[in-house]
Amino acid sequence: MKGFSFRRFLAVLNKETLEMRRDKATIGLTVMLPLIQLFLFGYALNANPRHLPTGVLAAEESRYTRDLEAALNNTGYFDLRRFTSEQQADDALKRGEVLFVVNIPPGFTRDVDTGQHPSILMDADATDPTAIAQASAAVNALNGTAFQRDLPVALQNLAMSVPFQVMVHARYNPEAITALNVVPGLIGVILSFSTLVITALSMTREREAGTMENLLSMPVRPLEVMMGKIMPYVGLGYIQVFLILAVAVAVFGVPVHGSIPLLLAVLGLFIACNLALGFTFSTIARTQMQAQQMAQFALLPSMMLSGFIYPFAGMPLWARAIGEMLPLTHIIRICRGILLKGNGLADIAQDIWPMAIFAAIATTVAVWSYRETLD
Repeated sequence: MKGFSFRRFLAVLNKETLEMRRDKATIGLTVMLPLIQLFLFGYALNANPRHLPTGVLAAEESRYTRDLEAALNNTGYFDLRRFTSEQQADDALKRGEVLFVVNIPPGFTRDVDTGQHPSILMDADATDPTAIAQASAAVNALNGTAFQRDLPVALQNLAMSVPFQVMVHARYNPEAITALNVVPGLIGVILSFSTLVITALSMTREREAGTMENLLSMPVRPLEVMMGKIMPYVGLGYIQVFLILAVAVAVFGVPVHGSIPLLLAVLGLFIACNLALGFTFSTIARTQMQAQQMAQFALLPSMMLSGFIYPFAGMPLWARAIGEMLPLTHIIRICRGILLKGNGLADIAQDIWPMAIFAAIATTVAVWSYRETLD
């Protein structure tokens, strides 16, 4: 037995190769993860988002308002929609339906023609400063070129003359503090990592420890096993929530403009989504390694496509469609909306029902995939 034996080495190598070949699920996940990363970073993620939803509130119709809308469209940064009242525009900005509202004031055409350099107010949702930074700069660049075709000749001949000014009003995060964008989103991200991974290991741990037989011999139904296993982690999740909120407010200065009880109630639904998905993985996986890989397989697109790292509005349509199906996307919007904007139940309802549907589907699949007998 002394010394290195090439024969024994080959025997162990052959044994491990056979084991790896039998574990097709692990091989598949190992191959798919880098492919998903390549496609996400190559196609879906964009640090310079374009075609951002933008509202236009015009007090008058004129050649200048038409020129301005055409110029905004031509930049490629804005997708325009018209509003008829300030309340309608403000509600859309608060719910996140638009990122900008361009407000053209009364008498705008007269003031331009008389050289008074009127101001256009541009409200911007600054809860994600990265998403609006370059688009805001593009608007300021328009004031020297947008009206050149329709300006009176006398104004066109004036050197260094700009027909209007743009006043950008950063709403909800006026100082563009990065922490006010990142910290509310971290609530969902941290809960995803903790609740999903821990629950994904629950059933596989029983199986590998050899205690699955005792569990299966008990007169309990799949739903009862599932609820009994995930409920302790619900309490753990809420402990994390209170800890994160306390640090966010005390250390990072995150404001709380909305209802904390509403936020806690919605976070309970989000925790349920992750626990149900984790339990599903734990019933499908045969080993703890497989369960961890499945959890990573779910967490990667959630992180990339939720709008936490890169602006959601800058992603292609297919990536946004996938992101809309992920609970993390909606809880990030809800956390930012409640904490920074003071959103109420009516404002976040559009993000609650997708999570409720996800939780119902994940729970159904988890109960269905639970094995009442050992293979």
